[in-house]
Amino acid sequence: MSLRILIVDDEPLARDTVRLLLDSQSDVEIVGEARNGTEAVQQISSLQPDLVFLDIQMPGLNGFEVIKEVGAENMPVVIFATAFDEYALKAFEAQALDYLFKPYDDDRFEAALDRGRARVEEQRIGKVSSELVSLITSHSERKAVPVATGPEEVRDRSKRILIKERDSVFFVKTENIDWIEAAKDYVVIHVGQKKHLLRESMTRMEKRLDPSTFVRIHRSSIVNVERIKELKAYFHGDYIVYMNDGSELKLSRRYWSRVEHILGASSSKSKG
Repeated sequence: MSLRILIVDDEPLARDTVRLLLDSQSDVEIVGEARNGTEAVQQISSLQPDLVFLDIQMPGLNGFEVIKEVGAENMPVVIFATAFDEYALKAFEAQALDYLFKPYDDDRFEAALDRGRARVEEQRIGKVSSELVSLITSHSERKAVPVATGPEEVRDRSKRILIKERDSVFFVKTENIDWIEAAKDYVVIHVGQKKHLLRESMTRMEKRLDPSTFVRIHRSSIVNVERIKELKAYFHGDYIVYMNDGSELKLSRRYWSRVEHILGASSSKSKG
């Protein structure tokens, strides 16, 4: 996919310079040129370029005003190109990727372009990844079979959990989970020696899991009872839970009845 670039500068020679330097790039498409800030705003909105080489001092709107008018969240990747070095700090505060100080040489321009190319690629991957997450999540929700556990309560007991890490999306089977711990607005899913971070509350996580296999033992811990190695009495009615993966967790007294119930049910199942 080509890199779509808009050139914005009030000086014809400056636009010509950028265009000539881009001519040798096989993956670049110059989608437009703007002579001032007003034209820049219009062309950014209509052409939707991936990257813009943006001058700062221009008639009408300057480079910073262009960003404000378009909205930082709607801007393409920005590389400022200007003859004035005093705006460098402000440029980076405006989240510009790079700052070309005129006159720049071919190598410096090439370095800035490479950074722009890499950033655009990151954004494209991130967008595809997000769309994939949305698609898979939507599909999973359509496939889920709700199980009623009471007149007003419905639980979607998942057999697998969707995980998004960096630029990859994958599933973890719930049967392979050893235990889960709370981490502020996230949960950490322990699977063998691997840990997966998921934005989810412990309460919602508990509802997604099979209650015949998973049990809450503490406000910050849910365990797979099949992965429990040993229980040892601690103080004040609490216990230490030793897991097969070597983890040592605390079983709070307030959750003991849940553990007792599920272990009793598991014992009955094994005898049957």
